[in-house]
Amino acid sequence: MLYRRFEQLIDIFRAAPTDAPPDKVLPFYLYYLRQVWPSFAALLVVGLIGALIEVALFSYLSRIIDLAQGTPPANFFQIHSTELIWMAVVALLLRPIFNGLHDLLVHQTINPGMTSLIRWQNHSYVLKQSLNFFQNDFAGRIAQRIMQTGNSLRDSAVATAEAIWHVSIYAISALVLFAEADWRLMMPLITWIIFYSLALRYFVPRVKERSVISSEARSKLMGRIVDGYTNITTLKLFAHTQNEQEYAKEAIIEQTEKTQLAARVLTSMDVTISILNGLLIVTTTGLALWLWTQSLISVGAIALATGLVIRIVNMSGWIMWVVNGIFENIGIVQDGLKTIAAPLAVTDRENAPHLNVPHGEVRFDQVDFHYGKKSGIIGGLNLNIKAGEKIGLIGPSGAGKSTLVNLLLRLYDLQGGRILIDGQNIAEVAQQSLRAQIGMITQDTSLLHRSIRDNLLYGKPDATDEELTAAIRKARADEFIPLLSDAEGRTGLDAHVGERGVKLSGGQRQRIAIARVLLKDAPILIMDEATSALDSEVEAAIQESLETLMQGKTVIAIAHRLSTIARMDRLVVLEKGQIAETGNHAELLAHGGLYARLWQHQTGGFVGID
Repeated sequence: MLYRRFEQLIDIFRAAPTDAPPDKVLPFYLYYLRQVWPSFAALLVVGLIGALIEVALFSYLSRIIDLAQGTPPANFFQIHSTELIWMAVVALLLRPIFNGLHDLLVHQTINPGMTSLIRWQNHSYVLKQSLNFFQNDFAGRIAQRIMQTGNSLRDSAVATAEAIWHVSIYAISALVLFAEADWRLMMPLITWIIFYSLALRYFVPRVKERSVISSEARSKLMGRIVDGYTNITTLKLFAHTQNEQEYAKEAIIEQTEKTQLAARVLTSMDVTISILNGLLIVTTTGLALWLWTQSLISVGAIALATGLVIRIVNMSGWIMWVVNGIFENIGIVQDGLKTIAAPLAVTDRENAPHLNVPHGEVRFDQVDFHYGKKSGIIGGLNLNIKAGEKIGLIGPSGAGKSTLVNLLLRLYDLQGGRILIDGQNIAEVAQQSLRAQIGMITQDTSLLHRSIRDNLLYGKPDATDEELTAAIRKARADEFIPLLSDAEGRTGLDAHVGERGVKLSGGQRQRIAIARVLLKDAPILIMDEATSALDSEVEAAIQESLETLMQGKTVIAIAHRLSTIARMDRLVVLEKGQIAETGNHAELLAHGGLYARLWQHQTGGFVGID
């Protein structure tokens, strides 16, 4: 029950305070610390009391020695029983209580709770990034930065909270206790504090700087390794294992060198602090002995001075590594900010309404788009698609077919013009509601590494078993799903498909994709080479399903196969981001333009690429 109370102090799924986290290190820390401030405030209070108790124990040691010297043994416990009982209460009761509270706050509350909170909010934010964001980075590097930033921010924050009290309480208490014995005992410690601070001031920024460089190299290595694993089929097919090893080897060499450079600073800092610590022990102990020989301090004061100095020396080594860890983790957080706090390229307007699609009319009005380049991929394009109309997009590679579809899905924002669905500008509605009204079947279907059922329910999460079965049957996926199994012994709809669906054939993945879109039943349908992965027999078997799927919908099909083109009401031929010609199949052939030339180059049912 006690553990559970502490484990529930932080709500890990609380909503983020703002739409985007800050992109500077200190505001980024404060952004998350403010969300868990009660836990950190409690940790600071407990840390203060714990540090005071530790110092009190050293004071008790000195006091016991002096009491023992000045009291007859026979009457020692009788005379000092009250004081000794209080010392025992501090050591046996208060110290374990506050140490236990410290461990509960760190291990039950902050370590798991704050880390999960940071990861949840970072992951939720990164999911909102544009398609271009993910295309320009390694998936492995993005994932690693999300995972390690939470750990590093938490560790550095906790270490800072603990170090604050240990450093300040031990230093101040030692100076006070030394002053009570003899003010001259303070001098070696004051001198040590000055030089210790200067050493940290010199080394810590260099540790931070090299930690950032080392973290970047580590993220790069992770990205390369995960990239190889993700594309393992390509690696095997082209027999490039050796090349892949060399590719990873370059990153390993770079990461090792950057880590070694960071370690040089740590070694230099360690040696410097060790020399300063040795001087502190020798000077303080020597001065205490000299003062005792002059009858200026007691034996208890020697024990106090020596014990405290050794404790401070041990603590200084701990602080050195804590400070190093803090700034190394700050470096990792700083590296993670490049991904986590990157501004969103495609955002919803405040209080953006949901898209309402009663008909499904689509209009491209003076659309300009160029992927951030100076010259356009698409420039001044106008295209009206009537509600329920089925058009085919035709054109050579690079003509802008897929780009047009991506713009309709608002995976990118336009540089000019607008796209309207039933008169509503898609830039002014919520992205989620826009994509909820569009079903899409792509040429290269990528499934999630989950069960067949989970992949299908992406189309309609609340679908009934009857709806699921009907969609599977219409897509002709009922022929193979019952036969599926995985390494964990799961079968049928519960079988997992592997990363990106690699355990299924191209045709099987495509039929799962078609079933998923059948479940979604959106009013606008996009088909990008929807049947390209199917053999002729399977394609013929699901033509009726595709006809059913397209009924009553506005359809945009990117296709080269004649069977798909023939079903379209109108063909739109694109060339260099412009509409070169439009009409039905017969009209375009009679026109003798680009479509006619592409038609003449067809082979085996495919329209050739010019």
